[in-house]
Order: sequence, then structure tokens, then C-alpha cells
Amino acid sequence: MNYKIEPALETDMPAVQELIKGLALYEKAPEEVLTNSSNLVQFGFGKEKFFDVVVARSSEGEVLGFALFYFKYSTWKGRALFLEDFFVLPQYRRFGVGEDIFKAVVAFADKHNCGRMEWQVLEWNVPAINFYKKMGAKLDEEWFNGLLFPNDFKRLLA
Repeated sequence: MNYKIEPALETDMPAVQELIKGLALYEKAPEEVLTNSSNLVQFGFGKEKFFDVVVARSSEGEVLGFALFYFKYSTWKGRALFLEDFFVLPQYRRFGVGEDIFKAVVAFADKHNCGRMEWQVLEWNVPAINFYKKMGAKLDEEWFNGLLFPNDFKRLLA
């Protein structure tokens, strides 16, 4: 299978949005997706650039998978990279596409002198956990994720 890993283009955002929806469906939370391809263009390519995206593109131009990531700052490690989402269409898994996308993100972190790269994985997602272990990742079972959403903001600020 012929494909290449490259930075996403603005014109890729509708395909990336569909992959995001595919990931949400896989994670049993399709109703949680509030973004759209216009948001992706605005915040990935606009004046306020919040994230980067790489895609795996077939020789026919089809987007087979993507990774969306951004810088954060660690008070202990300095600049860090957070991998927000990473997804490959099911029919293209097991061909090395995911590994190549993941390595492209690792290369980005290395190029930008990040002291750490991090991401989250659901505890029931055994295929992803096995993939990350194969990549040599350390999976931390000690830390919990803390989350607040807009309705929580309003409640706390009332």
C-alpha cells in the first residue's frame, strides 16, 4: 500500500472531521463531538493556531488516518507535546499506517525539543494499549484525568 505522512492541509479538514467522528463512534461517544471542519480550519490554520495535524494520504489522495497534537508546558519538563487524537480507518490498520503517523508525531516532539510527549487512552481500548506498549510507551496507571465542562464553569462561577 502506498501512502505518505504529511502535514494536513486546510482542504483535509472535512476528512479529518469524519475521522474524528469515527474515533468518537469507536469510543462509544459520538454525541460528544461538538467541533466541525470550520473549527478545525479556524484553530489549526488561522491567526490563533492551537494545534497541528498530520495525515496519512494514499497515492490516490484519500486521508487514511490522522493525528492532532499541540504544545503544552510542563513545570517539570518544559515544553511538552500532547497528542489529542490519533485514528486510522479500520481497513488500513495493520499496514504500518498508525506506526508511521505516531512516529511522525514523535519526530515533531523531538524536533521541537519537547521534554515529554503525552496522550490518553481508554482503559478498555486494548488494541491501542498494545500498540502504545509496542512503541515502548510508559502507560501511567497512577494519575487520574480531571475534567470540567462549560456547564461546570457556570455552576462553579454562579
